[in-house]
Amino acid sequence: MKARYISLQSLLPWPQGRRPIDWKNCFERKASLEVEIGFGNGEHLVRLAQKCPNRNFVGIEASWESVQRALRRTAQARIFNVRLILVDARTAFDRLFKEKSIDRIYALYPCPWPKKRHVKHRLFSNAFLKVLNSRLVKNGEIQIVTDQKPYVEWLKEQIQKTGLQMKWGSAPARFDTKYERKWQTQGQQDFFEIILRKEKHIPIPTKEDISLKTYRLKKFNSERFQPKEVRGKITIQFKEFLYDPQRKKGMIRAVVVEENLLQNLWIEIAPEAKGWRIRPASGCSMIPTLGVQRALDAIYQAATVP
Repeated sequence: MKARYISLQSLLPWPQGRRPIDWKNCFERKASLEVEIGFGNGEHLVRLAQKCPNRNFVGIEASWESVQRALRRTAQARIFNVRLILVDARTAFDRLFKEKSIDRIYALYPCPWPKKRHVKHRLFSNAFLKVLNSRLVKNGEIQIVTDQKPYVEWLKEQIQKTGLQMKWGSAPARFDTKYERKWQTQGQQDFFEIILRKEKHIPIPTKEDISLKTYRLKKFNSERFQPKEVRGKITIQFKEFLYDPQRKKGMIRAVVVEENLLQNLWIEIAPEAKGWRIRPASGCSMIPTLGVQRALDAIYQAATVP
């Protein structure tokens, strides 16, 4: 199978490092930091990086296919001032950026979720805009471009008490992205550009990892082990349970959903000198959160049932 990327050099494996990220160390230089949310094919991001080599750029995408295409573009352009992150934007701004660390944020044609019942899925909610405010430097800006006027009107409602000032107007197509070209072929020539400028700082600290509590057992009965799902603000589903009777080792896959973060991880029940230990599996990339701790708690409760 032909690889869609040439090099992984621009890819940042963020779950494996310390958070929030030290961007000066990541880029090996101190420079202004700009972030694009949902970079798609990476066209706009790469052009910005080429035009402004003295700035550092971070691209955020939730689609691996998009990341692959952007990796190929950054390698072909031979640019070294771009880092790509495969992550949900909410998680990225919650955990990867410090307060007052970003100069400018871009979002070209974010999904408008036009149906009324889907409005809750829109990214730039009032709560998310407050987080973005906290990550921007003084007078930092957010640039949003959309093809839909109703989306502009919705943003006017969301801007309240976010510490951001909103200016908007119609603008011609000039970014030459995949979706912009698509709308043009369908006859649309005018779009809407929104600039949100930071006027007042809203302090929202970066979310920190927690110290996980692991558990020890004197004995473990694999045949009676049946952990229960967790429901509520934190949802946990337990999937495959694998047990090796020769090595006397169990592995269970947990899907943990909390706030905007979804994690899929393996938890092991492994033998020790004086019993068993319940802990995240070695080599498992995950963020130590309250949800992961609740998964460990649920497994411990199921393993101690008489």
